[in-house]
Amino acid sequence: MTSLTARDRQTELMDDPDLDPGLHQQALIGLRRVHWVSGTVSTIWKPIHQLAQQTPGTKLRVLDVACGGGDLTVALAARAKRSGHSVEISGCDISSTALNFAAAHAAAKRVDVHFFSADVLSAPLPQEYDVVCCSLFLHHLDETDAVKLLASMRNAAKRMVLISDLCRSRLGYILAWSGLRLLTRSRICHVDGPLSVRAAFTPSEILDLAARAQLSNSTLTRLWPERFLLKWSRE
Repeated sequence: MTSLTARDRQTELMDDPDLDPGLHQQALIGLRRVHWVSGTVSTIWKPIHQLAQQTPGTKLRVLDVACGGGDLTVALAARAKRSGHSVEISGCDISSTALNFAAAHAAAKRVDVHFFSADVLSAPLPQEYDVVCCSLFLHHLDETDAVKLLASMRNAAKRMVLISDLCRSRLGYILAWSGLRLLTRSRICHVDGPLSVRAAFTPSEILDLAARAQLSNSTLTRLWPERFLLKWSRE
């Protein structure tokens, strides 16, 4: 295993716009299991739920940026439906394959989610959401684009920004390599998982990026399995 002292960004297979749709969907199914095992949904839903409790009778609008296959988006909508709070969930992504997969998943789960196409690095995010969240996307970006995305999310969020992603560490690499082979047969996931850890940021690097994006007073919590949640609230 190569050193993880510095980031090592390499092109991941799922970043290929010409990736076979069947292989893409198989990988999305594999990532669904990863989301479930890692507890990502609960991690992101908790602060949204707390915000909803603090503002009873007010509809909260939530945007999941770079939503991929919509696992997090749909799961958040299902949690909102069960909670009884008025929470409207939307998701955006650049991949039409991912968006079609996400819409089918939402229909199967019978939850109301709005999905739309967006290149989040080329155009500002719509400024109509209370909470803007993002999971497992930041590590795909170089530092300049990561700061750009964080600033765009700050500008779009009326109340809160939530970022969930991997921590770059030796343990994270081992968990990604072994865990993905247990959770899915997708070769895409087997290759991309360890690459994602090598491209991920450390907690100190994330806090530095947040400061550069003017997300002052952000809090970062490290979570199992070698992930973090960055939270920023507008004063």
